[in-house]
Amino acid sequence: MSAISFNDVHFNWPDGDPVLDGLDLLVPSGRTGLVGSNGIGKSTLLRLMTGELTPHRGTVTVPGRVRLLRQDLLLRPEDRVDEHLGIARARRALHAIEAGATDPDLYDVIGDDWDVEERAVATLERLGLPGSVLDRRLGELSGGETTGLALAGLLLDRPDVLLLDEPTNNLDRPARERLYDVVAGYRGTLVLVSHDRELLEHVDRIAELRPEPGRTGARIASWYGGGWTAYAEAVEAEQTAAEHAVTAARSDVRRQRNDLVEAHVVLARRKRYAQKMYDNKREPRAVMKLRKRAAEVSAAKLRGTHESRLEDARDRLTEAEDQLRPDDVIRVDLPGSAVPRGREVLTLSEVVLRNGARVDVEVRGPERIAVTGPNGAGKTTLLHTALGRVEPRSGRVDLHVPARLLPQRLDVLDPSLTVAENAAAYAPSAERSEVRGRLARFLFRGAAADRPVATLSGGELFRASLACLLLAEPTPQLLVLDEPTNHLDLASQRQLVSALAAYDGALLVASHDQAFLDELGIDRTVVVN
Repeated sequence: MSAISFNDVHFNWPDGDPVLDGLDLLVPSGRTGLVGSNGIGKSTLLRLMTGELTPHRGTVTVPGRVRLLRQDLLLRPEDRVDEHLGIARARRALHAIEAGATDPDLYDVIGDDWDVEERAVATLERLGLPGSVLDRRLGELSGGETTGLALAGLLLDRPDVLLLDEPTNNLDRPARERLYDVVAGYRGTLVLVSHDRELLEHVDRIAELRPEPGRTGARIASWYGGGWTAYAEAVEAEQTAAEHAVTAARSDVRRQRNDLVEAHVVLARRKRYAQKMYDNKREPRAVMKLRKRAAEVSAAKLRGTHESRLEDARDRLTEAEDQLRPDDVIRVDLPGSAVPRGREVLTLSEVVLRNGARVDVEVRGPERIAVTGPNGAGKTTLLHTALGRVEPRSGRVDLHVPARLLPQRLDVLDPSLTVAENAAAYAPSAERSEVRGRLARFLFRGAAADRPVATLSGGELFRASLACLLLAEPTPQLLVLDEPTNHLDLASQRQLVSALAAYDGALLVASHDQAFLDELGIDRTVVVN
């Protein structure tokens, strides 16, 4: 199949804010992973491919029919599943014929698609949904079931180009693994936007969308063969090479600057000597003027040569620095969060959750505990029960240390206040300089701390929320996280891991992201069924 092509594509939001400025991109057939920071324009690219958005200038060419699995599924809860899949009429016709009906119109409805129900059931079962779901209403399905259903509809439609936008959001572990199998076995053209590293292992190549240095709104795509592991190794090698190039370029700038200073010293000596000869009048006046003019020309050339070399060295340093990725490591120093080993942190004894699930959990010392289980099992309910936000049906909950919860919705900050004002509200006794110094460790430096929360991107909002919770008074010795990697780009995930690596309190984390849990160094897992 032909490639998907973007030729000099320009696109702005209605307020004039540029998203793409002259993008040239060629996406070959096969399975392509598209990565990049939040707000860089990945979802916009997919919507341009579908034709939902039209570029203000340039062209987007996509071969054949294209279908998109969106992050924000817009479904009508009253619709039946078979209606949503577009096979309701054909199913009714099939059932009528099987019951003995002979109306020719029924055969026209079916056409050549006599196996439509059989294919639908097989596709649904492949994604973990029973065939009986065809007779249910969309409003009866969970978030994970809805995502699986939407993907089933796309696979049944057999598009030439399939686009998936963060497809693992809201999926539990078994559903994720079924999606991995679908992507691994897909033989058409697939473009996948995801922060799920396990899913990205199953693509043929990865394109990373990044800002083009020096051009607002301009984007460039860097291509890497293979899946996530190959991409991560290549990026690390590039970063190491870029750091060496910056070190060499800085040394060259210092050397050229020193040479320029030395040239000025030499020229000053020559000037003083020429003036002395002129004052002593040892040669005819005309000869001395000629020599003085020649010396001035020579001095100008020498000075110009060294200044040009210095400018070239500075340009090389700028180019080398542009290849460096920003330092996105969060540094946390919270001695008050430390929990001695063996100290009781949290105990749930013979607790029956509001949804009927039974749990017994004991957290001691700086343990790191993962909470897993299928969608709807009660993981979020368990977290809220542990912190006293939801009453259990029965059993006893004892929380022995200060604790904070970072919920999925990230609704812990006041959007009308700045990041610094929110942090000050969480730590009212801290000095202003202390609050800003701590925020700087969470990458909110200078003016960034004065931005209103309402203007932050998803990754920035997560970082600000985490900062305020960790800097709160009293310092939390138990941090509870509910699906923290949902909607986080890969850079934000690295920031989260770096922050939690330095946190020496106890952690209770509900997540389906196994790679993230592995990086956290989980001590044990609590399964909620």
